[in-house]
Amino acid sequence: MSQDPRNTEHDLSQPGNETPGEAAADRAPPAEEDLAAAFVRETEVIEEAVENGQKVRRKGIYLLPNLFTTSALFAGFFAVVAGINGDFTAAAVAIFIAMVLDGLDGRVARMTNTQSAFGAEYDSLADMLSFGVAPALVAFTWILQDIGKTGWVVAFLYVACAALRLARFNVQIGSVDKKWFIGLPSPSAAALVAASVWTFHTLDAEAFGFKLLMLFIVGAAGVLMVSNIRYHSFKEIDLKGPVPFVVLLAIVLGFVVISVQPSVMLLLLFGAYVASGPVMAAMRKLKHAPPTA
Repeated sequence: MSQDPRNTEHDLSQPGNETPGEAAADRAPPAEEDLAAAFVRETEVIEEAVENGQKVRRKGIYLLPNLFTTSALFAGFFAVVAGINGDFTAAAVAIFIAMVLDGLDGRVARMTNTQSAFGAEYDSLADMLSFGVAPALVAFTWILQDIGKTGWVVAFLYVACAALRLARFNVQIGSVDKKWFIGLPSPSAAALVAASVWTFHTLDAEAFGFKLLMLFIVGAAGVLMVSNIRYHSFKEIDLKGPVPFVVLLAIVLGFVVISVQPSVMLLLLFGAYVASGPVMAAMRKLKHAPPTA
């Protein structure tokens, strides 16, 4: 016996009995939403934040601090490309530019009250390239590759220590004294390596002794990043408050001195900062050591 056509019409009207074309049409986005709008909607960043003591879901990201982070990321990538192409002076300068931009993004975020979890994660990923991969690759491409396996092992040690340093810093935020960094900050480690490459490359210092020196500098910078040695953070300096005129004069003189021989002056400056941590740690240990009979 043939099926009653009325029963067929009735079945098609029930939920779940639509034809494939009708089901697809029901699931499709509204006709007025174009592809660009759909892409923006589906890729939107949503994060939880605490405002006035309550958790809220916030859409979007803050543009201004992330522009500085993106610029620092670009400078780090440029340093990698310049190092591969053998332009080590440009690579070192790019790392210092990334360092300046990295210092600005956090301060801009705090001054404009635009901190976010997305910005913190983005900043760490940019730091990994600019202060982890870039210095190690530039040093390896210039001179460490001449040492063979030891050269790339030490370069990898630096990269791994930079990653560990950044991960530890992220989980210790809010639990340590802001006056100090625990371990050498990755930008300072990168500045030491970059200034060394810049200085020694300018002087055409490619003797075996300089290769061993660079091997020590890169390895020591990596180990110091994951050490428990304390370094001054200088975060207690109030940039918004009034300062004596002599402070501005000292800053101007500092720029003049650095401009005379930038690579050498920066190497001396960051070399002194890197050495300050172990020196102060040794002085504290000697101070608290029990007196000998």
